[in-house]
Amino acid sequence: MQSEILKAADLWTEALSRGGKILFCGNGGSAADAEHLAAELMGRFLIERDPMPALALTVNSSAATAIANDYGYHHIFARQLRAFAKTGDVLVGLSTSGNSRNVLDAFVAARTMGVATVALTGAGGGQLAPLSDVLLAVNDARTCHIQEGHIVLGHLICAIVEQRLCSPRP
Repeated sequence: MQSEILKAADLWTEALSRGGKILFCGNGGSAADAEHLAAELMGRFLIERDPMPALALTVNSSAATAIANDYGYHHIFARQLRAFAKTGDVLVGLSTSGNSRNVLDAFVAARTMGVATVALTGAGGGQLAPLSDVLLAVNDARTCHIQEGHIVLGHLICAIVEQRLCSPRP
C-alpha cells in the first residue's frame, strides 16, 4: 500500500505543480469524506500556505439534482467532471464497494479527458479497480472501517503533497 500512497501523492503533486486541480466524488459518507479532503487542500492541512485548487463534485445540490432529474443519477459526477476538469487534473473517487455507478461513470469520463484517477475503495477495488491509475483499497468489508481508512489515506496524501509543494509560513 505504501507504494500506491506515494503514486497517488505523485499524481496530486504533478497536477498541482502544473496548475491543475484535484476533484473528488463519492456518495453518502464517502461524499462527506470527498468534501473533507477537498477542504484540506483548499484550506490548510498541516502547513500555513496558499490554497490548493480542489473541488468536491458533491457540493452543488442544484447541479446534482438537476443532472439526476434530466439525465439520471449515474451522470451527476461525470457531467460535472466534463464541465470542470481538464487534461492533467486528478479525479479521486471514494466508493466503499468500488461499484458506485456514478463514480464509475466519472472514471470512464476521466479516461477520455486525460484526467488521472485515484480510487479509494474497500477490499478488492470492485469495478473501479481496472479504471484506476492508482487503487487504494482498504482491506475490510465494513463500510465504517473502510471510510476510516479512506480519511487516513487522504490525510497521508495531503501531508506528503503539502510537504513537497509548500514551505511553511509564519
